[in-house]
Amino acid sequence: MSLSTERMSRVDTAWLRMDTPENLMMIVGVWFLKPSISLDALRQRCVERLLPYRRFRQFVREDVLGAEWVEDPDFDISRHVQRAVLQREPGQTATQALQAHVGALASEPLDPKHPLWKFELIEDVEGQSALVARIHHCIGDGIALIAVMLSITDGGAPPPRRRREPEPESEADWIVDTLLRPITDMTVNAVHLAGKGAAKGMDLLIAPDTPVDATLHMAKLGYQAVSDVTAFALMPDDSHTRLKGKPGPSKTVAWADGLGLEQVKAVGKALGASVNDVLLSCVAGAIGAYLRAKGDDPEGQEIRAMVPVNLRPLEKAYQLGNRFGLVPLVLPIGIANPVERLFAVRERMQELKGSFQPIMAFGLLAVAGLLIKPVQHAMLNIFAKKATAVMTNVPGPQKALSFCGSTVEKVMFWVPQSGDIGMGVSILTYAGKVQFGLITDAGLCPDPEAIIAQFEPEFEKLTLLTLMLPWGDEAG
Repeated sequence: MSLSTERMSRVDTAWLRMDTPENLMMIVGVWFLKPSISLDALRQRCVERLLPYRRFRQFVREDVLGAEWVEDPDFDISRHVQRAVLQREPGQTATQALQAHVGALASEPLDPKHPLWKFELIEDVEGQSALVARIHHCIGDGIALIAVMLSITDGGAPPPRRRREPEPESEADWIVDTLLRPITDMTVNAVHLAGKGAAKGMDLLIAPDTPVDATLHMAKLGYQAVSDVTAFALMPDDSHTRLKGKPGPSKTVAWADGLGLEQVKAVGKALGASVNDVLLSCVAGAIGAYLRAKGDDPEGQEIRAMVPVNLRPLEKAYQLGNRFGLVPLVLPIGIANPVERLFAVRERMQELKGSFQPIMAFGLLAVAGLLIKPVQHAMLNIFAKKATAVMTNVPGPQKALSFCGSTVEKVMFWVPQSGDIGMGVSILTYAGKVQFGLITDAGLCPDPEAIIAQFEPEFEKLTLLTLMLPWGDEAG
């Protein structure tokens, strides 16, 4: 029987091949639903709203040229949406048991013979349901998957119908039109292609009426990737802390109840900083406080977090696949004073604005998707050598969602870590709350809840110092 297929983009292939026993490239999330929902209702909703996205009906088949999406002739919704029962140890709360369960799932590979996603419904966690979702990163990035999850909620919109979807996806055209054109319009020098000859070559590459020669395209993209690798390689090494090292296969997760978004905005406004600056400062403070509690001295130390940057228009978030770059953000974990640390974070964020690094990192992933696994892993491990964590900050819905007639009380998710990175920090704004999630390597950081517990105290210290500032004076 002939199966419907389409080629996987190079960037998505890079994410597919990034799996290692220590770090699986899965996005893991949890929805807390009240009142509880049934397994039948969940399966029916997935059939109606999730399966119209073809990626959730396709498995992946690798070949010498990369990989392709293949319609699963043996697709069975009961294989992908199942019931789970929490196993509680003596003295363990339901929340602690759920955290242990999610940590175990984060270390469990998805079945490559079928579509790379799975939902588990835990029907009773302290009077509510917990829906645990695992989706492989090759299906889509965080922004795309949030758009998908919004579409399956009550009143959510299905994926827009298009007359004809290109088959295969033309990633080369996307890179040319969306990435290279804006770069060239602003400045050729920014991508180290100075000079009239190079500028003319770029103009030919992006001209809409000029056929893009594949060899030229990959040569340009390859040059950009090499430049990007060189830039990362020349960065100073991360401060050595107990959070850095060779990870193992076991993961642990934790989450916090969340901060009030309006309060975070008020503190940021008072100090002339963005909401993002305030939250990242709290993250840096929490990590520093954790290290001090362990007897370490982080004074003067900084660590890097690789931060994904969305590169797609939000109105096209429903289009699955990966369309983001990465920038290295320095977190001043050694600054104990909350206000001083906030201003340091703000300064580092200003340095990143207008940077071409996220675009170049996307090109790096496009090239990596063409390489054999050992070379790809060596290439991408440069990120791991220069960073301690992956961190993402995603804006979610302002109002609580409804799903199968129940209220989505809380949303949490955890980002995967590549190479030898052993920590993932997730910040999600949902229903007026800012929620923090942490996933760590069990060997490097067996108690992520101890870091999570520091987020709120760090924010409270920042709030208190803000209230003590003289009225009428400019902060910073």
